[in-house]
Amino acid sequence: MSVTKLPIDYIEFTAPKLEETQAFFAAAFGWEFVDYGPDYRDIQGAGTGGGLERGAARAPLIVLRADDLEAALAQVRTAGAEITHDIFAFLGGRRFEFLAPGGIAMAVWTS
Repeated sequence: MSVTKLPIDYIEFTAPKLEETQAFFAAAFGWEFVDYGPDYRDIQGAGTGGGLERGAARAPLIVLRADDLEAALAQVRTAGAEITHDIFAFLGGRRFEFLAPGGIAMAVWTS
């Protein structure tokens, strides 16, 4: 079976103090933001796509991009991942989330 390469496309951060974290990222790194409601910011100017979500602090979520989301889900499942959120729609596209063996949380999305 041929494995389709999925590039890292986006990194999501969570922070309980969204506004303070946003201000820090702007001051420390020069990043800019697009607001998507009270609990989510799209990070601009970071060199790769990123987002900042209000929530309990956790390790950043690495998000990969796929042209064929269903095929990517099958590939990830076959490789041994635990699917934590099956394919769902969100503003901008669709994605699924999983835990790689060893516990690393990741996601795959498509527009």
